Amino acid sequence: MEPVVSIKNLNHFFGRSQLRKQVLFDINLEINAGEIIIMTGPSGSGKTTLLTLIGGLRSATSGSLQVLGRELLNASPRRLTNVRRSNGYIFQAHNLHGSLTAIQNVKMGLEVHKNLSRSQMQTRSQEMLEAVGLESRLNYYPDDLSGGQKQRVAIARALAPHPKIILADEPTAALDSKSGRNVVNLMQKLAKQQACTILLVTHDNRILDIADRIVNMEDGRLVGVGEAQNLADRECVGETINSN
Repeated sequence: MEPVVSIKNLNHFFGRSQLRKQVLFDINLEINAGEIIIMTGPSGSGKTTLLTLIGGLRSATSGSLQVLGRELLNASPRRLTNVRRSNGYIFQAHNLHGSLTAIQNVKMGLEVHKNLSRSQMQTRSQEMLEAVGLESRLNYYPDDLSGGQKQRVAIARALAPHPKIILADEPTAALDSKSGRNVVNLMQKLAKQQACTILLVTHDNRILDIADRIVNMEDGRLVGVGEAQNLADRECVGETINSN
């Protein structure tokens, strides 16, 4: 089966001429359909840059980056737009519109999909909010929701179009441990139901166990790709040593 994401010898640069700076170095990675991949590493290691390239938020500059069979190296704005329509995005800042209710925020994420009627958008938005446990908050505005509830609206918005890939950047960073665990468990459950792939960037060692594989980055390079359980156990050992 062809991988959902195939990255070969990927390098990426910001700026031009004397201000040109390399931020990703010789990245090689394949992600298969249905996998949950967590990317870890210190701030500034290139995790978010790689996530935005895979998500079609900017064009790759050197090497090869194929997403759903489409090459994104020097991709045109039209191709990037088409790729983005196959993705769902969940970020630390939930990015909800304060002037829209929960159901309106979710429905807004469906409006780029011209194959859906208005009634279908309404029905699917309500179903997704019910799936994340917010059936009693459909008409609440973001200011009237807790941090965990806002992030659940963001999850519903991301999953409502039935994307092939979910890209999440620090989705639990602004949440307490219980809310963060609930959010990632919900992402895991719903993504498995929809058979979509999750690529999640995090500093939160408490959620490593949901991953099929963990990718470690440092200074713009992949420094380790391994099975989640082994790496999660290693993190726990490190925490135990540091606490003694």
